[in-house]
Parts: sequence; C-alpha cells; structure tokens
Amino acid sequence: MNTLEIARKMAAMGERAEAVKAYKLALNECQGADEAAEMECALGILQFGKGKDYQISFSTFVDLHKRGFMPSDIKDIMTLAFYQPNTKMLKKRYDKNCRLLRKYPYIFRQDFLDFEELPLTFYPFDDNKYVPYNVREQGFEELFLPQHPVISRNFFADLDKPILAADVFSQYELEYLNDNVRKSEYIGRENHVYLHYTNWAVFCAYLQVWDLAETLKERKIVYLIEDEIAQYPIDFKERFGIDYSQYELQPLHIREINRLIWHTQLSSDNGGDYFNEIFDSHPNLLAQPSVMFDETMEVIHDVEQILDGCTNFKQVQEHVHWQNKQLLFELYNLRGRTHKDIMAALYLHNPEHTSPGLDSKARIAPVIFFQPHFYNINYDLQRNERGQLLLASEQYDKVCQAEMFRGFKYIKTFTPMRTITSANAATIKYKCYRLAEVQKEAIMDDTLLGRVQNRSFMIDWQNRLFKDCRLVRFEDGKLNRVATFRALAAFLDLPYTESMTYCSKHGKRNPLSDVGNDVGFSPATIYRKNERYSNDFERAFIEFCMCDVYKFYGYDFEYYDGQPVDDAKLQNWLDNFTTLDKFIYDIYVERVVKDEVEKRIKQKMEELNGTLSDEEFAKARENLINDTMAYHMAEIRRKRLAVGRALLDDNLQFINKNGQPLHMMPMLELDPALLEMPLYRSTTFPVVEIDVQEFSHEEMKPIEKAN
Repeated sequence: MNTLEIARKMAAMGERAEAVKAYKLALNECQGADEAAEMECALGILQFGKGKDYQISFSTFVDLHKRGFMPSDIKDIMTLAFYQPNTKMLKKRYDKNCRLLRKYPYIFRQDFLDFEELPLTFYPFDDNKYVPYNVREQGFEELFLPQHPVISRNFFADLDKPILAADVFSQYELEYLNDNVRKSEYIGRENHVYLHYTNWAVFCAYLQVWDLAETLKERKIVYLIEDEIAQYPIDFKERFGIDYSQYELQPLHIREINRLIWHTQLSSDNGGDYFNEIFDSHPNLLAQPSVMFDETMEVIHDVEQILDGCTNFKQVQEHVHWQNKQLLFELYNLRGRTHKDIMAALYLHNPEHTSPGLDSKARIAPVIFFQPHFYNINYDLQRNERGQLLLASEQYDKVCQAEMFRGFKYIKTFTPMRTITSANAATIKYKCYRLAEVQKEAIMDDTLLGRVQNRSFMIDWQNRLFKDCRLVRFEDGKLNRVATFRALAAFLDLPYTESMTYCSKHGKRNPLSDVGNDVGFSPATIYRKNERYSNDFERAFIEFCMCDVYKFYGYDFEYYDGQPVDDAKLQNWLDNFTTLDKFIYDIYVERVVKDEVEKRIKQKMEELNGTLSDEEFAKARENLINDTMAYHMAEIRRKRLAVGRALLDDNLQFINKNGQPLHMMPMLELDPALLEMPLYRSTTFPVVEIDVQEFSHEEMKPIEKAN
C-alpha cells in the first residue's frame, strides 16, 4: 500500500489527523510527477486539515493552475474555498476607500468601477497575504504582501523636485512615503507626494486590499491617473490658492523621525569606520561614528527615568541640560513616549548629529544612521539532534530585543564585510596595540575561533530587522567607490550626494578614525597581509571554515586549496597555529599565570612551613606555568577542533532558535557600467603603488617583550 492509499484509508476511517499526515507525505512524493495525485492530496488536506493546513492546499492549487492542470475546476474550488468567504470583507474595504477618495481633493478622477468589474480578484492566503487572479488573462499572479516591510525602490533619489513615483501598490510603501515626506507647511514650499498610476482599472482593483484612511488624513498625496502625469508638478498657489511660501520653516519634530539605518557590526576590523566616514555629513542623515550599544541603552534608560519621575517641565530641566528646550519640552509631553522617541530626540538635540551637513529644508525627514558596537560579538555553535547548527549570540539577542529597534517602523540594514583572513589579522594587530598601549591588564583571546563562529551575515528571514538588508564588501567600497556607494544609497533610499564622494568625520575630511586605519580612499588595507599576526595555516583554517561564505560573496581562496578536509588535515592546521598561540600564550603567562603561580607556590610553602632556594623556586614556577598553560592551550585547541569537525559536514545547515534555516544576507549588486576596476576576488593584486601604514616599533615594544 503506497502513501496515497494509506491517506485514503485513513480518511475513509474518519482518522482525520492521520489522513492529513499521510496526504502531506504523499504530496511531497508526487510533487511535479503526478498532477492528479497532487490535486487529490490538496483536496484531502483542505477537507480534513485544520489550522494553517489549508495554506498547503492553497499553494498547491495555485501551482497546478499555473501549470495548466484543470484550470477551470481549480478556479472554482479556489473561489468556493477561499474567495467567497472573504468577498464581503473585500467589498466593504473597496467601498470605504472609494468613499474616502470621493471626498479627497487631490484625486481628479471619480469614475470608480463597480466591484464586480474589477480586473483583479484577490484570494486571501492569510490575513496579510493575497494571490491576485487576473480576470482577463485568467491566471493567478505572484503572492502579494501589502505590508511586506521592504522599500523596493529609491523613492528619494532626487529631492530637487517633489517626490514622484509610479504604480506603488505596497501598503507599506504608501505609508512610508506619507510618514517620511515632510508637510509642505513645515518646509515652506510645495512638497506633496505624486503617485502616478498608469492604469485606472488596476488602481481601483487595489482598493480592495489597501487601507487609505491614515494616508489621506494629512493630504500629502496627489494621485495622477494615466495621462494626468502631464500635470506634475502642480502649482498649488495657482490651482488651489495655497501659497506654501508664507509658512515658516518648522524645526524637526520627534515623531517625524521614522526611519532607521542599522549599520551592523559584523565583527571587528571589517571596514565599518570607512562606511561611517562616507555617510558622515550626509544632508539627510542624523549620523555619528560608532557608539557602544550598552551605553546607548543606558542613556535612553536614564532619560526615561528622569522624564517619568518628574511632575513638571521645570523639574525636567533641572536634570536634563539640553540647549534645545523646545525639543525637550516636546519629548516630555509626548503621549505614549517610547525608547524610539527618546533615541530620536537624543539625535536631534546633539549638534554633532545635526551639523554641519544636515539639510533642515529637505523634503524628507532625516534618517537615523546607527552603528551600535559591542566590545566583542560572540557566537556559539550548538548542534541539535538533527545535526543542524544553532547560532547563539547574547549580543545579537540584545539588539533583537531592544525596544528602540522595535519602535522604528522603517528599518534598512546593511553589513560591511572584509576578506575574513584580512579582518582577522588586522584584529590581532589592533589588539596587540591596545594591549600594549591601553589595556595593560587585558589578555589576548582566541580571536580566530571567535571569527569562524561568527556568522551574523546569515540571517533569519522571519526577523524584522533583516527583512530589508544587504551585505556590502569593504573591498568594493574601496576599489569601486562610485558604483558601491551609488548602489548603497539607492538601497538605503537616499540621494547620492557630494558628501558621499569623500571621507569625513564631523565634517572634517580624511580623518584618521583609529589607529592602524588608512586615510580616505587608500586601498592599502585591502592588500596588506599582516603576516606578523597570522600565518598561512591559520588563514587556511579560516577559509575552510568559511568556504561557503567565500563562494557566496565572491572571494577567492588564497590559503585553502579547496580540497576535501579530513581529521588529519584539521589536526595539522591546528598544530601549526604558532602565530596566534604565541600571542595568547605569552601574554596570558605575563599578565595572569606568572603572578598567580608565584602566589600559589608561596602559599603552599607557608602551609608546609618550608622554604625553597631561588633555583628550586624558579624550577617549581616553570613547571607550574607549563602545566597551567598546557591545560589552557589544550582547552583552546579542543574548542577549535570541535568547531572544525562540525564544519566537515557537507550537508551542514545553520538554524535559528526556532529551528528555522538561516540564509546568507543578499549582497549589494553594483552597476557594471559604473565599475572603475574589476570586482575584487582576493587573488588579484593592484597595479598601483600602495602606501602601507604600520605601527612603529616603539608602539609594539611592550608586546615584543612579552613575546
């Protein structure tokens, strides 16, 4: 008896749950091979399933219809099961939107179609998704998500004229335009959003699934239908008697700030400072260099406590000493004040964020450009019973749970990535400097292990913060600046401005943002190998562990030969981690073990009431240091080996805490016509002369002594 026969038998016996299980298995078995069987399985699941089981049937019916299998019958089933129960709701929404638009002054056509004449019929997949059916072409279209939180185009590429966009059907994008374009009264000039719809009947059809009530309240939108596009832009003074030039420029209000650009910290030394310098002084950004996430949260919490604890504004002023009293007053009086509101106010009040580049007369409200930093981004790899690897990070969880992130309705996320071997060596180099010059008591951690466990570029599509994201290669930003930053500006829905053609910090050009960084557009960082801080075995191990990453993002292997790896090869790599391990060993001995060992020996002698000669003491100290460090380094090796062995699995799959598969963050696509150089591949080297900046011997002397 095959699976479909079992399903039939279970259905006949009234075993509904078992029948559905069998129908699902049978559907997987016959997918693409037996359309009649697929149809039967979908009908069985629809009849006996519960909860969201119907969605399996829905998707199967649509797929079969597109393949031309029994289209008339499937259309009838779909209409009976999914459309007719929702007809009343769709018609009610259509009628409501038509009523609103009949009263709206900036739509110039009123011959709305009868509901039955609409060219698209929307079949609800769930409360937020639809599959349109094209009546004329008699076919189902792609799944439509009115509230899908993605901004799909560069609406704000050109702010010289009022915003004009054609055929915007996403409810989310309609609200986005309404929420982020400033009122004409606020900037003292005509500033409506012009929405051009090229087909009146199709526009009417989407009134079934839109909710226009909120977007029409402020009267920011002008609808132009078909050839009415010739009216753009309208002279409101001449046509409607409204002279916006009589209005004074309004300061930015806290709740006009609705967009967040999250510039993520993938890990250290990935070129984040360079991207900050490009976006510094952008006229449409509230931007600052990297800030510590925990410190930002503390400031927001402190301000919140003060505001909540004060009974009047005079008390607030005694505790919060902002120069902009009007902004503070607005924040204090906001109803339902949130962390997002406080964050927006903090950015608006700080002159470093609002000058010198911010355009106070811009057509759009500025965007908060936020790069929160952690001292370390730590990931742990944990294998479940199915052999899948779970990515767990306390820092990642903090961001996802932060109320200030959740408060922003419109979020764009981008992540810079640098060749992983280069970033790792640069991190070790920088840590050596920090240990020598600043962190006198700190030690060297296993930077390499942390690097290969960090897969924060693998994203959960269910996570709101990564619905609209791109990964940007640092090397592209250095070698193909125009192509990269034009593409990035377009993705972030910003104009590409002059401020993005140079590097600056608080308006000052070509800063040295941190020790070891290269100034401006210098490509030296790309090609500097930093051999002193990482050897070829360590780099080969990194490339092996991240081989899927290298392939997906277009990097060549330089140290790993791409051949299959067995346990012996893995062990050989680990045996030769001589560069990093020497840093770890020597610094740990110098700053932790030596003093602890001497303390333990002296304590033991006191307990035994004995003495040791200088030679005996030195010997005992050496032996105990060796034993302690042997255990310490063995633990480090054990963790590396466990990670390496886990990555030997060719069918490895990474998942989130909910067991959902993770995917690579999509990479920013560049316009080939704008490329100045061939795309970086790792094994290509520049023809130009490179000015390589290194730390001085004096800066490194304390570490050399430790080594």
